Amino acid sequence: MKRNWIIVVLLIIAAGAVVYNQAGENIQAVFMQEQPLPTETGAKEGLLAPSFTLKAMEEDTSYSGGGQRDKAMLINFWASWCEPCKLEAPELSKLASAYPDELDIYGINVSKYDNAKKAQQFVQDFALQYPVLVDPDGEVYEDLYKGKVFPMNVLIDRNGVIQEIILGAPEPEDLHKKVAKLVKQ
Repeated sequence: MKRNWIIVVLLIIAAGAVVYNQAGENIQAVFMQEQPLPTETGAKEGLLAPSFTLKAMEEDTSYSGGGQRDKAMLINFWASWCEPCKLEAPELSKLASAYPDELDIYGINVSKYDNAKKAQQFVQDFALQYPVLVDPDGEVYEDLYKGKVFPMNVLIDRNGVIQEIILGAPEPEDLHKKVAKLVKQ
């Protein structure tokens, strides 16, 4: 009887070794099924991020958000008079420099609530290292992303799914951890 148990245990170990060798580093995929992408779009974690196209502040270029992308995305809604926006601007530039191949950061100035000259001065003062877009009527901020406070950061994975919406300026260390997790997904 004891001999039979030893044989069963050895067979289980051998089967596990075969499965592991076949799956390699993707062993989790063997045991965990991928969740299907959501079909609903909206300003909520777990939903597809609303699509938009906005012009850049200082160049004649348009940028788009929404849908699947090669990189994860962080959308930062801000205004020049917002003190927490001033605190987080240097951190966003650090993140843009740290993850140039894995993360797109779009700073969206909600110019409905701002002054164009002061917003341009903000960009110069903080030497922002990412595209700064203009939402002249607040449509992207208010209508699509249901913004209520500044700053507001939206973390979106490569599949276009909102992973988190951060209201207010997070602690720099927390923001860096959240972005590191986002780009690994």
